[in-house]
Amino acid sequence: MGILVHVLLTAVAVWVSTALPGIDLGEGSTGSRILTLIGVAVIFGLVNAIVKPLVKFFGCLFYLVTLGLIGLVVNALLFMLTGWLAEQFDLPFRVDGFWPAFWGAIIVALTGWVLNVVYDKITDKD
Repeated sequence: MGILVHVLLTAVAVWVSTALPGIDLGEGSTGSRILTLIGVAVIFGLVNAIVKPLVKFFGCLFYLVTLGLIGLVVNALLFMLTGWLAEQFDLPFRVDGFWPAFWGAIIVALTGWVLNVVYDKITDKD
């Protein structure tokens, strides 16, 4: 159940990022847009679970030298990769360049964090 909730929260965060120019969800009915968001959230989760640890491992020196600021660039590139993979799977999700990906990745991270905090507060049964 936790993975499903995480995918849904990520889908909402990706949806928020589509308010930026350069990040497009495409046209279609509400149902198809929701399915696209869920598909993109799954791709985004897989990219972050598989590619990001490899990049951090092989680029750890850059993380140290830049005091972690390279992480912003890495997140933008991973968001661009997510957009490219979504297009390869015929999902109507597009990221048009580095700067929309940069700001989109920041918005997805912040929105996802806030949604996870709210979800944890709601489900806390102490």
